[in-house]
Amino acid sequence: MLTLDQARTIIATARATGREKGMKPLSVVVLDAGGHVLAFEREDGAPVGRFGIAQGKAYGAVMIGVPSRKLGEMYAERPHFIGALGGVYDGKVVPVAGGVLLRDKATGAIVGAVGITGDTSDNDALAGVAGAEAAGLVGEG
Repeated sequence: MLTLDQARTIIATARATGREKGMKPLSVVVLDAGGHVLAFEREDGAPVGRFGIAQGKAYGAVMIGVPSRKLGEMYAERPHFIGALGGVYDGKVVPVAGGVLLRDKATGAIVGAVGITGDTSDNDALAGVAGAEAAGLVGEG
């Protein structure tokens, strides 16, 4: 189970990683294994519309069980399948890097996902993995 304290640690560490690496202002959302929002923060200067992007990255990851980066790769191979997910999940899937799957270290079970947007997709994912590790989880980004 993913706790609120872990979600807060993920967000704080992702933001700190962004500052350390000179990233643009980040928006970070943490979802539980059912796709429900546990926590969200948007840094000062981040565009207000970033919540939906962050949520879409995380939601796609947790619903399909792969990092959103993999969904992007799948889109290149099978665009009709990934396109259909938009209908299945009410347009909530954003198939680009930055949606990091969160797994329990002991069991490997999916406990949620973190979605980050604001910088390059690769940097977004890097910040998400750092947050996962700080919370004692495995981050698949």
